[in-house]
Amino acid sequence: RMISAKRILEIGTLGAYSTLWLARGLSAGGRVITLEADPHHAAVARKNLARANLTDIVDLRLGRALDTLPTLASEGPFDLIFIDADKPSIADYLTLSIKLSRPGTAILVDNVVRKGAVTDPASTDANVQGVRKFASLLSTLPNLTATTLQTVGSKGYDGFTLILVN
Repeated sequence: RMISAKRILEIGTLGAYSTLWLARGLSAGGRVITLEADPHHAAVARKNLARANLTDIVDLRLGRALDTLPTLASEGPFDLIFIDADKPSIADYLTLSIKLSRPGTAILVDNVVRKGAVTDPASTDANVQGVRKFASLLSTLPNLTATTLQTVGSKGYDGFTLILVN
């Protein structure tokens, strides 16, 4: 609602919890496209979207996001892009998302603090390495303005990066 989004892209659906909130925040006539690689998660998400009566405004696409994102050019640009998928690929997701954006697009990337592990130089965790690669890429892109915010909750602490495409 904050940006009156009409076109939202979500990378990583899982059970559609975030999808439901994104869809409920759409401007009138808006649509959400959500991408999920796992058939089981997609089936659960479809049931949740049907239960919430949102199947008419949410288009759930099954397949690897790295394969699906290049096919979305004719459906953009998107007003909001939410990246909440496998962390080893988030730098690639950002690169592809920029191609689907416009000046003013907001890109949100979830789970980027990793309980502080991104600052641990000894960490070899693939998720941490993916976040580091993402942060390194982000720091080189002059057409983006970004900040990372830490969150604290029942799951411990993590955070998200909020990016504005200039």
